Amino acid sequence: MVKDAQKVIDGKTCAAAILKDPPKDPKNIPEGQVRIAFDGDAVLFDESSEIVFKAEGLDRFCETEDKQQNEPMQEGPYAALLKKISRLQERLPFSVESSPVRISIVTARSAPAEMRVIKTLRHWGVYVDEIFFLGGLEKTKVLQAFHPHIFFDDQELHIENAAKVVPSGKVPYLSSSPLHKQLSDTADK
Repeated sequence: MVKDAQKVIDGKTCAAAILKDPPKDPKNIPEGQVRIAFDGDAVLFDESSEIVFKAEGLDRFCETEDKQQNEPMQEGPYAALLKKISRLQERLPFSVESSPVRISIVTARSAPAEMRVIKTLRHWGVYVDEIFFLGGLEKTKVLQAFHPHIFFDDQELHIENAAKVVPSGKVPYLSSSPLHKQLSDTADK
């Protein structure tokens, strides 16, 4: 399954691998609504910010994101899907509050890195129902509150906990990515 998702991602199309069994009894998902939650870096947005964070640390990441806050991030593997869902929301004859499609971003980012996310979404012309900037806090409680049908993230750490409360898909890095190489090197040790 992971190899199949890797081939699709390497073909520049969004893909995810469901690595954990979904919860047996998902709670409180509203009927008549589809709810999708996404991580930000390396999922909706390209992985360049994630590379800075992993290679140079949190302080450098925050400094870089603050300095580049007026530069929209490049699209990640799920950007096209996000844009299509957002366009669908615009065409539906419902108010934002009662829309049958709801989108959430649940990201470990926080100030000052949140401004780049907001400005990138505006640049893309994308409306998101809810964005949670968690500053590195655990994502599970927010996901329980949002009640998504599925959550997409690139990091096993987040998938491990999220999969206990919502169906969760791991978004693999491109094979050519330094992050993919880093994971492969770690797995080989």
